[in-house]
Amino acid sequence: MKTKPTNKRHRPGSSLEQTLEKLGYLPAPREVRKIAGVTVKEFARLIGFSERAIAEWESGKPLSEPARRKLAETQRLVAALGKLVDPETIPSWLRTPNDAFGGLKPLEVIERGETDRLWRMLFYLESGVAT
Repeated sequence: MKTKPTNKRHRPGSSLEQTLEKLGYLPAPREVRKIAGVTVKEFARLIGFSERAIAEWESGKPLSEPARRKLAETQRLVAALGKLVDPETIPSWLRTPNDAFGGLKPLEVIERGETDRLWRMLFYLESGVAT
């Protein structure tokens, strides 16, 4: 009989993180997109590749090295978000204007190539340090 590991500190997104860890490899684009809970169009905006490229990857075409790197970065971002918020809220958070980003939606911040702003926000939220 397997025993469940005890974790005294509940982490809201731990199941998302565990799912990504269990995969143990760079998941297929469809898996990352579904875990993020976004449409193909939104996913294209997130990773900076065309909807057509995503459709090709999802039908089995190999990813280029730049696409693999961007997919891995997106996977890490989604996993980090999942540690702080309920994973089911990630899609709406990505689509909602945020005062911390000057009224931009987090998806727009990513499109602008300013993902570091999201990572900074995640750092402050996770550490409890006031900005």
